[in-house]
Amino acid sequence: MIDRPTVDRIMNASNIVEVISDFVSLRKTGTSYKGLCPFHDDRTPSFSVSPVKGVYKCFSCGAAGNVVKFIMEHEQLTYPEALKWLANKYHIEVHERELTSEEKQQENERESMFLVNEWAAKYFNDILHNDVDGMAIGMQYFRSRGFRDDIIHKFQLGFCLSGRHAFADAALKAGFQKEFLVKTGLCFERENGELVDRFNGRVMFPWLSVSGKVTAFGGRLLDSRTKGVSQKYVNSPDSVVYHKERELYGIYQAKKAIAKHDLVYMVEGYTDVVSMHQCGIENVVANSGTALSVHQIRLLHRFTSNIVLLYDGDEAGQHAALRGTDMLLAEAMNVKVLLLPDGKDPDEFARSYSAEDFRKYIEENQTDFIVFKINVLLKGVTDPIKRSEAVGSIVQSISVIKDPILRDTYIRECANRTGVSERTLMEQMNRNIYSNREQQTREQQQHRAAFIEEQREEAQAMTSNQSASKVEQMLIQAVVRDGEKIIFRNVKDDNSGKIVNVTVAQYIACDLWNDNLSFSNELYTRILHEAVEHSGEENFKAEEYFTQHPDINIASVAVRLSVDRFQLAESLQVKETEQTLCDRVLHLVADLRLEYVSSRLKELNAQLKQVKDPKEMQEIIGEIMKIQSLRSSLAKKTGSNILA
Repeated sequence: MIDRPTVDRIMNASNIVEVISDFVSLRKTGTSYKGLCPFHDDRTPSFSVSPVKGVYKCFSCGAAGNVVKFIMEHEQLTYPEALKWLANKYHIEVHERELTSEEKQQENERESMFLVNEWAAKYFNDILHNDVDGMAIGMQYFRSRGFRDDIIHKFQLGFCLSGRHAFADAALKAGFQKEFLVKTGLCFERENGELVDRFNGRVMFPWLSVSGKVTAFGGRLLDSRTKGVSQKYVNSPDSVVYHKERELYGIYQAKKAIAKHDLVYMVEGYTDVVSMHQCGIENVVANSGTALSVHQIRLLHRFTSNIVLLYDGDEAGQHAALRGTDMLLAEAMNVKVLLLPDGKDPDEFARSYSAEDFRKYIEENQTDFIVFKINVLLKGVTDPIKRSEAVGSIVQSISVIKDPILRDTYIRECANRTGVSERTLMEQMNRNIYSNREQQTREQQQHRAAFIEEQREEAQAMTSNQSASKVEQMLIQAVVRDGEKIIFRNVKDDNSGKIVNVTVAQYIACDLWNDNLSFSNELYTRILHEAVEHSGEENFKAEEYFTQHPDINIASVAVRLSVDRFQLAESLQVKETEQTLCDRVLHLVADLRLEYVSSRLKELNAQLKQVKDPKEMQEIIGEIMKIQSLRSSLAKKTGSNILA
């Protein structure tokens, strides 16, 4: 576990704009920065980063947090791993202590699944090199593909033994729980509780995240077993640590080369990636048969804006290239396409060329996406209607490009190659752009409506679970935002007799604790306690302290409470004075008391219905009358209407 002083140094050194800019393109707007949210399919910038507060917030999907939370969510890391990531970025030495046995037991589900995957990758690799069947079957397959030992080691390739339980038995013997063997997808469980190996008899291709974590596996049937089988490859199912639409095979091994060459090659399969690495081309990744997603494109965009789609020259390869083009263009990627000749795939091509010759061939034969799309869609087409549809599809692709100069260039190219007038193409493009914007607006509104509904349902669930009420949330929000601010000056302390100033946090705590009242949410209680503890410190700023808190749960709550969902321009914001802040806090405390009193009144009325003893009934009625009187008094203070 990382000690507190080290955590403080990491938090103090971390610049949230600098860190997030490694993953998201940000532009300054006023005192904040905006960009496309990396946590959902964001079309218009709704992701805001505040360097002053040190927090981020998406006003569409609701994602929010500090710099550590961002790294945790984006890189799929645990809290300690995210801290180490930041420490490495800012060259901070990390001091750790040994975890206790109790702390080890509390390792979260994600970490447990990563541990299982890490062990499984080593197990499969060990079987490949040291087991008789692994060497005779698995290694023989890789040798038949021409893979060298260094490449097998680089990609952690392996083999899963035939038989239904070999891996499961070994994993259970090593101490791993059945629960995580199933959740990672390495095994599946039958109705009778039997564990069955998902990948039995297959050569194994581990998936590594951009940070090097083993997130999933792909398993291929050997050539002798693929006859008549429609599914040569089996991949891990989606899980807490693996989402196929967010991962790219080979990204960990390729990221440095992609950044170095400012270019990435996109291929379809595992062996395509491995073979290209072996021939010396390392800036290559695969989406492994799944449709290209926005998340995958944005992952690549962190390293380069230039991509070459490198697919087989058959109809399936053409379809794959066309399928991802518009999405790549919409994300401002510069797209080239190369369909390999003679029915060869990148794997076969790589085994026939040196790296230099292969790069030269790609450079000489790749085509711009517009030329590629025109050649594919218009080749041999004479029917006017089909030709019109093809040209319309080409113009639609041009329409999603954000750069107006680039759009204009492509429209001219399209006019020259199709014979359709530039004016006609331009008019159609403008209609498409307008339609695309309308669609984006509708999608954004639907997304926000769904988010608001989720928030409403969450609030209802919290109420039903007797969690924090709205008044409690508003009160603890005042502590987070303004806890250190003074609202009463020169007040005589009843205990010491000294003249003191009272802060927001101190007043709320004193008022509640004097009557043995507390928040129903434990995190809120912790926040209030800490705010009171630090109120006397000269440089204490509650909002900064809690949004950068080393406890990620407190930090997450503080970020949500500190950032308004809808922000007014600074010129339109009402500046709160000491008096208006005081009035607001007093009103909220009175509201909370009214909530407690009303809740107690309901309890007493429910008890009254159950009681039959006259004496006990009289006592309850007496307490009800007192509480009704108190409730009326509080209602007058808060301006509430009491009907019953």
